[in-house]
Amino acid sequence: MNTLQVLFLAFVFSFISVSNTFSQENKKIEIEYAGKLTIDEANYPGAKILTRDDAQQVLIHHQGTHMWCDKAIHYGKEDFIEAYGNVKLIQGDTINMTSKYIEYSGLTELAFAHGDVVLKDPNSTITTDTLYYDKLNQQAFYRTGGTVVKDSSGTITSKIGRYYMNMKKYQFVEDVVLANDSTTVNSNYFDFYSDSGHAYLFGPSTITNPESKTYCEKGFYDTKNKTGYAVKNSKIHYDNRIVEGDSLYFDNNKSFASATNNIKVTDTLNNSIIKGHYAEVYKAKDSVFITKRALAITVQENDSIYMHADKIMVTGKPENRIVNAYYNAKIYKSDISGKSDSIYSNQKTGLTKLINISKLATNDKFSTKRKPILWNYENQMTGDTIHLISNNETEKLDSLLVFNNAFVISQDTISKTGFNQIKGLSLVGLFNDENQLRQVDITKNAESIIWARDDQQALIGIDKAKSGSITMLFANGDIEEYTRFNQVDGTLSPESKSPEKERILKDFDWREDERPLSVEDLFKDDPPFELPIIKGLEDYVPQDVFFNDEMMGRIELAGKMSPHLLNNVTTKLNKDISNKNLLQFFNDFNNPKWAKHQVKVESNSISAPNGALEATKIVGTGSKNGYFYQVLNKTKGKFAFSIWLKGKGDISMVLQEASKDYTWYKTSKIKLTNYWKNYTIETEKESDNQKLRCVLAGIQETDELYVWNSNAEEITEDK
Repeated sequence: MNTLQVLFLAFVFSFISVSNTFSQENKKIEIEYAGKLTIDEANYPGAKILTRDDAQQVLIHHQGTHMWCDKAIHYGKEDFIEAYGNVKLIQGDTINMTSKYIEYSGLTELAFAHGDVVLKDPNSTITTDTLYYDKLNQQAFYRTGGTVVKDSSGTITSKIGRYYMNMKKYQFVEDVVLANDSTTVNSNYFDFYSDSGHAYLFGPSTITNPESKTYCEKGFYDTKNKTGYAVKNSKIHYDNRIVEGDSLYFDNNKSFASATNNIKVTDTLNNSIIKGHYAEVYKAKDSVFITKRALAITVQENDSIYMHADKIMVTGKPENRIVNAYYNAKIYKSDISGKSDSIYSNQKTGLTKLINISKLATNDKFSTKRKPILWNYENQMTGDTIHLISNNETEKLDSLLVFNNAFVISQDTISKTGFNQIKGLSLVGLFNDENQLRQVDITKNAESIIWARDDQQALIGIDKAKSGSITMLFANGDIEEYTRFNQVDGTLSPESKSPEKERILKDFDWREDERPLSVEDLFKDDPPFELPIIKGLEDYVPQDVFFNDEMMGRIELAGKMSPHLLNNVTTKLNKDISNKNLLQFFNDFNNPKWAKHQVKVESNSISAPNGALEATKIVGTGSKNGYFYQVLNKTKGKFAFSIWLKGKGDISMVLQEASKDYTWYKTSKIKLTNYWKNYTIETEKESDNQKLRCVLAGIQETDELYVWNSNAEEITEDK
């Protein structure tokens, strides 16, 4: 080693030692190791250039943070450093960040990293091109696209991301995608807690896996357990079923979902719908359970069928769906309606059963006394069990079976006081093409009371008889013809000689007041019902500005001594639109192109956000509405107007029509702060042959307003 090298190394170590001593006292950035030190005042005034040697990289330390790099430019006075080449930043045992380039301010404790940035902590890894790291508040922020990898929770990509390290919380914005082995989540706004794997979705969002697709505009998803819930415009697709409701819970491990309030489950294959206010759906079991004003709808081209009960269960594969309605079950169609304790319907065979629960099973008055009942036009039919058979292809009624204690009643259409009645052990009925009951056969122990009339509908008498069986033909609900077989006895008596008590058969029960005449009537006997209040999720809280007033205050203080980091904040945080700026004089507010009313301009009065004396002071000269504006040579399109402001008072930022009626297209009320902030408003202007102008208004004598760097641009589709 020659004398010159020894003297140089001695100088370097002496510099480092002195620098360390000074830094420890002032808690400034420390250079712990450098292989070479040079000074280049022409290109880096006031800075020392440090480079690595063959032994190791440049090592930098500041209050618990170490940084390694191949080359560093250190501004000691400003307490600021730029690091180049294979940069690594480590904070304690929690933060490990690598990149091609880092800027770091000891005053603001804010770092800017660029080029293949990777930030790791024990919970996750962030990869992006550009990252801001606020050491003081323990936050990281990117806005040019990034990827976060979190163990079993998967990989999350987004355009904008923010990491709150103390809370282990991420906030992702715009084009958010979470993907793992089996699930993909898409959202616009996505809050994620890396410790728990809990995710909160806001805005149009989908959760897709091989078994289902869930859509919501506000929801929660546990990425570890694959469960969650949705509370706004919620919808789950299970192959051939769509589940909708005010609140949905789902378990993707079991392909299970439950729903609360205003539920709708659509069977897309069988063209049916069930509604209610609480439901459970088991995809693997092909079952749906629904209650609380439950309603099942079989959608038909000409006339849908509606079924209501306390509880409804739909089971079976799509080609063999079975509907079971329990307790106070009712069915309605325009030409037929019914009521029973429970109803069974097989959508494949077209068989519908109105069933009475055994007397031993319940003491309910309806199930033990009020037998299943069916109405078809003018006819009322009751029995212990009723089967209704229809043709699903033609959507027509085919036949009717009544088992045990069959009883058919129709009111005499002329007198309105008498009733035609048939009863027996069982009944078989056939329907015509108009779904009207055409033929009825009563078998075993048949009894009848018929109000017999001639061709002119004059009453002949009241025909009462007993026989082995009876066959009757109906036309438009009236008895057209009847035949008795094995008649035991019978009488035909004039009305005047037929006592009232002889005009009805035993067990006669006319129940017209129970008959549903509309879909709404299905619910008329239900007790009052109020929807439960769903607390759900809190509304989305947008990210507060990363470069907020507190941080801008730190940066402004640093900027008075070092503009380097601040320059990156102002040019890289906000999109570079200077080459597309529609304002001709964007920072010369004294130019006549900026028209002024009751204001005056004092140029270069204070430091701008970039640290230079470029900011302009605007002073109000009137008692009310001082303003200034510049006109854009545009009449149609979508535009954004932005400007840096600080001061005291309240003003308005406006995009306004430049003539005619001076329409205010967009306005924003601004309360000025002591720190520089960049404000932006946008509007879409239709073609009216009038130009647009950018205005700052509402400036009074008491206001203190500083402005810098205005921008106006046309927003195109590729943005």
